[in-house]
Amino acid sequence: MNAPLNHPLPLLDLDVLRTFVAIAETGSFTTAATAVFRTPSAVSMQIKKLEDILGRSVFARDARSVTLTTDGEMLLGYARRLLSINREVVSKFIIPDIVGVVRLGSPDDYGERVLPHVLKRFAQSHPSIAVDVTIDQSINLRRRMDDRALDITLLTNSYKTSALGAEVLLTEPIVWAGAKGGCAHLREPLPVSLWEEGCIWRAGALEALGREGRNYRVAY
Repeated sequence: MNAPLNHPLPLLDLDVLRTFVAIAETGSFTTAATAVFRTPSAVSMQIKKLEDILGRSVFARDARSVTLTTDGEMLLGYARRLLSINREVVSKFIIPDIVGVVRLGSPDDYGERVLPHVLKRFAQSHPSIAVDVTIDQSINLRRRMDDRALDITLLTNSYKTSALGAEVLLTEPIVWAGAKGGCAHLREPLPVSLWEEGCIWRAGALEALGREGRNYRVAY
C-alpha cells in the first residue's frame, strides 16, 4: 500500500525498528522481547503496527521459526542504518566530553580486515578517546581480559559464547583449501599448512584430522 503523494509519509518509530532488528537477529519473538525489555505480546503489537504502516509483511511465521520475507530483508538494512545514525546523533549530545583510553584486543586477521574501518569511525565520533590496540592470539587475549589488562577484545572462539560472557558478532565456516587442480589432498601423509600453537584454526584442523584418522605432516 502506497501513501498518497498529497499526504505526508508516516514516520517509522525507532523503538519499533529496534524490536524488528532484534527479532531478525534472534529468529524469535520471545527472545527478542527479552532483549528489548518488552512482553512477547507487546512485541507482536509493534510488528503489526510496522506491517500496517508499510503495507507489507516483514516476517514469515510458522510453528517453529520466524524468518524475514523479501520485504523484511530489505527493511533490515534500512533499520540498522537508521538505528546507527540515531546512536551517532544522540552520542554527539549526550556523551560529547568523554575522554580516556580504551584498551582493545584483536586477533591479527580481524586487525587487518575489520579494525581500520571501525577505528576510523570511532575516532570521528569520539575524538577525545584514545584506543590502544593489542594484536595477539585469542587464547592470549582471553587471559589478558581475565587479568584486566584489556577493556574489551575480539576473540575467535569455537565454544559457546555464554560461557565467556561474550556476544557473537560474526560466524564463519571453516573449510579445507588447496591449489586449484592440485593433488596435495591425495598424498600420504597429508601435507598441511597451519598457524602456530594456540591458534583456534590449528586446533580445529588437527581435531578434524584426528576424527578421520588421517595421517598428516605440518609442511608449513
